[in-house]
This record gives sequence, C-alpha cells and structure tokens, in this order.
Amino acid sequence: MRDIWLHSEQLALLKKKVWKVSLRLLNRFTAKGQSLRVAQMDESFAEYEDRLPTSQNAVDAIPGWTSAFPPESGVRGGSTPLFVDGRIKDALAAYGSIEGKRVLEVGPLEGMHTYILNQQRPARIDAIEANKSCYFRCLVTKEILNIDKAAFHLGDIKEWLTTYDQRYDFGLASGVLYHMPDPGEFLRLLALRVDAVFIWTHYFHEEEMPRADVRRAPFSGRVEVRDVAGMEMRYFERSYQSAQENASFCGGMKDRHYWLEKNEIIELIRHIGYNSVTIQAEDPTHPGGPCFSLLARRV
Repeated sequence: MRDIWLHSEQLALLKKKVWKVSLRLLNRFTAKGQSLRVAQMDESFAEYEDRLPTSQNAVDAIPGWTSAFPPESGVRGGSTPLFVDGRIKDALAAYGSIEGKRVLEVGPLEGMHTYILNQQRPARIDAIEANKSCYFRCLVTKEILNIDKAAFHLGDIKEWLTTYDQRYDFGLASGVLYHMPDPGEFLRLLALRVDAVFIWTHYFHEEEMPRADVRRAPFSGRVEVRDVAGMEMRYFERSYQSAQENASFCGGMKDRHYWLEKNEIIELIRHIGYNSVTIQAEDPTHPGGPCFSLLARRV
C-alpha cells in the first residue's frame, strides 16, 4: 500500500511540476503575443513620416480600416461606404431634424456615422468608443472630414451613462447591442439619458437561424435568464471565435457576449419608457445573422 501511495504522491508532484512549467510557458506566450501586438501598434507611432504631409499618411498610420472615405476627400481607407449609410439617413428622416440638439452616439467605429450626424448641425455629439484602434481612427476621420460638432471619448458606454447626468435628445446605437456582455442593462441605462434612440442590431431567432445554419456556429448553446428592470430576458451566449485577433476587428470588449431575441428587445424598450417604437427595417437573411432596426422615442 505504501508503494502505491508513494507512486501516487510522485505522480501528483510530477503533475504539479508539469502544470507549473505549462503555466510559465503560457504566461510567456501570452505576454509575448501581447508585446507583439503592442509593438506593432507602437511601431506605427515610433516611426517618422518622411513623405509629403497628407491626410493619407494619417490613415496609413493606423492599419485595419473598415470604412471608405467620401470620394471628394481623396483618401483611401476601407471599402464599406458608411459615410452614406442608408440606415442612418432613414433614421434621421423618421426622427426629424437634429439641428441644435444633443446627440449621443454609441460605438462610432471610425466616425463615418458621426460624419452623417455632423452634417445635420446638432449642438453637440458625444461619441463613445471602447476600441482603442477605432478611437484613433475616429480622430483621424474627424480631422480629415472636419467633424466639428463631435467629441470622441475613449471608454465604456455603461460607465459614461452611470457617471454623467447629461441628457440627450437623440441617440444612435447602430451595430453595438449584439456585441455587449449585458445588452439589456445597456438599454436600461440608455433610457435614463436619451429621449429617442435609433438601434440597428442582430438578434437571435431559433427558426430564422436553425442549428444547421453556419451563422449559428459561434453560439455556445448556453442560454441565461436575467432580470432587466423587472423583466426576465433570455441571453444567448456567443463567441467571436478568435476574430478579435484581426487588426480590423471592431466587436465588443469581451469575447463572451450575448444576443437577445427581437420580440424581447422590443418589449424591453417599451417597458423602460419608450412608448413609441417603429420598426425601420428587417433582414432575417443577413450573412451576419438576422437583424432589424427600430426608432424608439418618448411621446
């Protein structure tokens, strides 16, 4: 028996040593990976630019652009023409003039939707962006396109909504809800500060996105039931599946994020005080997953 006990003890010690070595290697690898990403980012800012000073130089300094620039700017960025995004123009047409109004934009990405808002001459736009690379791209866009009514802020929108008492006439939350670790709580906080809001988002739907659908693959199958402002909501867990390692990644702050069902989103929005909810558009076949947009307001 003693021999068996000694063998077990030695095995346990061996496992412990292997674990420690593995942990050191993992930490070294992770630190190396983080250092590499930081070094790649720092390299852009450590170098001098010896070409003729142009707006293109600023765009080139930050890789990973998604958005195209207006042709008249003479600048090449990404390929998606968000500066003429019909969703945002339709939302403004439905809401009415934002001239002289206070606007909150959540997740400005690279500032192209901010550009559309700015053209309507609001009193002020507070644009909150959590992704550092996107934030710096927003600053470049602001300079190139002369976005003079907006202030870009780097950080968490939930912290902004809980810290400051500022109220807004109009809010824009396009492409952000489905990236959040607690989308219901975000909507609850938003309703405390914003009188009307446009939301474009993906949503979970069992029939529109069946198990054989490739769009279903990032979902873990885990569903949480959470209480949001006294209403029970189902949270469908999803992962980015390493997409966040790409320089152009513009998703949420955490790999584990949750999608909501469309009907529950609408019900919650009404529950938290928006008594007018108008569906703007809907596309269950979108390659990223079923999506829809709405304009919600207090009347």
